[in-house]
Amino acid sequence: MISTRIASRLSAAFLLAAAAALPPAAAQQGGTVRSTHGAWSIICDTPPGASSEQCAMMQNVVAEDRQEIGLSVVVLRTADQKAEILRVLAPLGVLLPNGLGLNVDGRDIGRAYFVRCFQDGCYAEVILEEQLVETLSTGDQATFIVFQTPEEGIGIPVELDGFAEGFAALP
Repeated sequence: MISTRIASRLSAAFLLAAAAALPPAAAQQGGTVRSTHGAWSIICDTPPGASSEQCAMMQNVVAEDRQEIGLSVVVLRTADQKAEILRVLAPLGVLLPNGLGLNVDGRDIGRAYFVRCFQDGCYAEVILEEQLVETLSTGDQATFIVFQTPEEGIGIPVELDGFAEGFAALP
């Protein structure tokens, strides 16, 4: 479950992840697909200034009824291999205070809060604790929810097929 305890750790997690992993845009532009697991791809690259190759598991999705609204969903390990992070890149224009909602198989899991925006969009992220990894590994369908107004949530489906296998294969 995405909790306030996790939310309070986001700043530290963001700094670790920013130094240790591929941002989604870089993975899309210059990374090499190492393997595919269901709907997920493991993409690796050596970012400028990094001493070694870094990999992330990712899936790019769009809202079924709003093709202009898409997400990049990324799972990565920190450079020190002590934590896994779920990072979601949402487009500019989403309502930031509402955060990013998550449902798995129709069950509300919680919300992650946006930690930073760049020119390619806004990032929400959480540390992947064991319970959330298990939920994502055994679920069939996740729905991430972004908000354009406080009342209007837009659900964006994310296939969980291959999540467990991809997570296990993530270097």
